[in-house]
Amino acid sequence: MNRTRLLYSALLMTLPLAVQAEGDQKYVYQAGHPSLKEWLLPDTPPYPEGNELTPERVALGHKLFFDPRLSGEGNMACATCHNPSLGWSDGLPTAKGFKSMQLGRASPTIVNTAHNSIQMWDGRKKSLEDQAMGPMEATVEMNMDTMRLFKWLNNSKGYRALFEKAYPGQGINADTLSKALATYERTVISNNSRFDNWVKGDAKSLNEREIDGFKLFTGKARCSVCHSAPNFTDNGFHNLGLPSWGIPEPDMGRYAQKPIKRMQGAFKTPTVREAARSAPYFHDGSATTLMEVVEHYDRGGSVKTNLSPEMQMLNLTQQEKEDLVAFMKALTSPYLAVALPELPLE
Repeated sequence: MNRTRLLYSALLMTLPLAVQAEGDQKYVYQAGHPSLKEWLLPDTPPYPEGNELTPERVALGHKLFFDPRLSGEGNMACATCHNPSLGWSDGLPTAKGFKSMQLGRASPTIVNTAHNSIQMWDGRKKSLEDQAMGPMEATVEMNMDTMRLFKWLNNSKGYRALFEKAYPGQGINADTLSKALATYERTVISNNSRFDNWVKGDAKSLNEREIDGFKLFTGKARCSVCHSAPNFTDNGFHNLGLPSWGIPEPDMGRYAQKPIKRMQGAFKTPTVREAARSAPYFHDGSATTLMEVVEHYDRGGSVKTNLSPEMQMLNLTQQEKEDLVAFMKALTSPYLAVALPELPLE
């Protein structure tokens, strides 16, 4: 018996980062191991036929994204709610819209939205092109008269030249405007974090605590059930039992688009990539730190009515919670400065 134990211990020593009880059994937690490759994003984001990424389209979308003249009062741009310095969100619990109106949901990050199969917290938009005009048209958001918008764009010598370079012969209209904005948003990519480097084989990219956090993320903590490979989202919808679900007239979330009971109070799973930069968290902005997020999941949610079956009490130790937070911080890519574009003046 003692000999068997010694042999078993020797085997474990040959695989110091091998699968452990708290991790997913399909993974070997060693830098560069083939079992981890599914967590790597492709080098080029997907795009629809007819809206291929070109430098001209990216340049046009960049200007449009930062141009406040696309809003009714000329004081809000897409970048107002999706600020590169704030994880491409706005740092607020819930967004502010037209005349600083407090809105009911947080501004979602646009990081890696190119890899999403469905858009918005409630999934009401199918693609980046489909969602591009939404904030401009919404009276509670940018509140733009689109007839006035396209009259102004078509009268702009600078924008006419830019649209013609990007979409020759297609004119300036809702289709080309949406395509340009979507193209720029597809360049907002996070796929070069220390975690990515570790998966590619750099053993020094993650420390022991961060690796332990990844084991928890894919094992005991059950995070990867919803925050799955490679973009740390299942593109699904879940009721997380947030405190706001218990208030009178709660936000029904996905149910408004798909009226089945399990979708009541369910919201889209956001990516965890760049989460360290995009606080606060959840669709209602109710968690201010990553530790608060972990503690919410640890207790299995606050409101148990119509709770997603994926939500369970985790009974994590304080050390395990800290390891999870450490791992999520390792999903941050090096910051890339975004220059404010020069906008057409005529």
